[in-house]
Amino acid sequence: MIAFAAAWVLWLAPLPLLVRSLAPAHQPREDAVYGPFVARLAEAIGVDPAQGREVARRRLVQSLAFVLAWLLSLACLARPQWIGQPIERTLATRDLLLAVDLSGSMEAADFALPSGERVDRLTGVKLVLDDFLERREGDRVGLILFGSAAFVQAPFTEDLEVCRLLLDEAQVRMAGPRTVIGDAIGLAIHVFEESELDERVLIVLTDGNDTGSRVPPDKAAGIAKDRGIVIHSVAIGDPRSVGEEALDETTLRTMATTTGGTYARANDLEELEAVYERLDELDTRDVQTQSYRPRTELYPWPLGALLALSALFFGFGHVPAYLRERRRA
Repeated sequence: MIAFAAAWVLWLAPLPLLVRSLAPAHQPREDAVYGPFVARLAEAIGVDPAQGREVARRRLVQSLAFVLAWLLSLACLARPQWIGQPIERTLATRDLLLAVDLSGSMEAADFALPSGERVDRLTGVKLVLDDFLERREGDRVGLILFGSAAFVQAPFTEDLEVCRLLLDEAQVRMAGPRTVIGDAIGLAIHVFEESELDERVLIVLTDGNDTGSRVPPDKAAGIAKDRGIVIHSVAIGDPRSVGEEALDETTLRTMATTTGGTYARANDLEELEAVYERLDELDTRDVQTQSYRPRTELYPWPLGALLALSALFFGFGHVPAYLRERRRA
């Protein structure tokens, strides 16, 4: 579809007619030789002399050329544009941060797949998170990995493929053998400080208890609540484990309830998928879309036609007259 960015310029089309009707015609004055005998000569030959005047008439082709040049000039100034088909882009309405445990206990091969095969816990988490991230259109997603320390693997981004790739490259013990859940929540709070969105969700996936955080997880959860962050904690592991690998369900449940989130425990792929389905139901939101139509400027076309007309008619049109004058000279 063609539209004009400055369509009001087209209203100037009748301006030359208005000027012609209101402004007087140009009458050049030239000196003449006065002859005292002109009156007697006219009387002798029987004519009535009148005031001399030479009227230069424009040819039809000249008038058409001027009209066409004026209209092409207006077309350039009106900025014609070609408006393409609407393009819609989904706007982020929620910041979702994933905190994944990479401690040594995540290499335990007790995570069951539907086929009955046993894989390590981190592999199971990757399988489900990959599908979970694929459905996150409309969210900005970030990734935190933690073990003996917590670090940001991916800041908030709408490029979900990057998050999926970085998650796939994560390895057990990459951040150390221990589990610092409280530090991971503290780092998440710091990351959320740069967020301008109202909905802020943190999903913590861990299989152990906190073994060395500077801030206890329950206190970190209280700070997160004050910052408007909802924590969903997902426990992956055997609750019968003891020692550093013991699953501290009380702390994980407290983290979730303090911030208004949910707690779930998953020992196999089906349970973990069910957890994410419940999270999808809990964290529903209105998806906002932004629509725009690409615009392509078309003024070079009438401008090129105007230049060609000027060159052919107003430029080369005077060549025959010039040649005649040269021959006459």
